[in-house]
Amino acid sequence: MAAMPERRVFTHRLRVTYTHCTIGNHVYYARYLDMLETARGEFFRAIGFPCLALQERDTVFQVTECSLKYLKPAHYDDELEIRIQVSDLRKVRFRFVSEILRGSDRLVESATVMVSVSTHEKPKRIPEELLPLLQLYSVEVSDQNLAAAAPASSAERT
Repeated sequence: MAAMPERRVFTHRLRVTYTHCTIGNHVYYARYLDMLETARGEFFRAIGFPCLALQERDTVFQVTECSLKYLKPAHYDDELEIRIQVSDLRKVRFRFVSEILRGSDRLVESATVMVSVSTHEKPKRIPEELLPLLQLYSVEVSDQNLAAAAPASSAERT
C-alpha cells in the first residue's frame, strides 16, 4: 500500500508496553488489533462522538472485515503513531484505512469495514450528525491498495 492519501488524518500515539510483547520482544500480532480498536475509539471521541455516547443513542459500529499487512515488528518501549482515514463511506457502512508507524518506518497497514447497527444488532443508518465529520477524513482508496492494508490505534488530529 502506498502512503496514505493527502487529506485530514487522525493520529493516535502510544508507547508499546511489555504486555504487548512476546518473549522475543516484538509485538504479538493480535495486539495490533487492540491498538487499532483503541485508536478508532479515540477517533470517535476526538470528533465529538465517544463510543458510549453513540451507544446511548442506540448506535454501535461492528467490525465486519479486517485486513492487516505486517511490514516490520514493533518492540517494547517503541513510540508508535497510528494514522486513520475513512474510505467507502456509505449510509450504513464505511472503511477505516490505517497505518502504524515508528518514526518514518511503516510497520502495519490495515483496513477495517464498520457497519452501523442498533444496540439490538439491527443495521441502521449512520447518524446524520456524524456523516459530515466522517467525510472530513474520507479518501478514495482502491481495493487493490486496501488488500495490502492493516489496523491502527488512538488519538490526535493532523
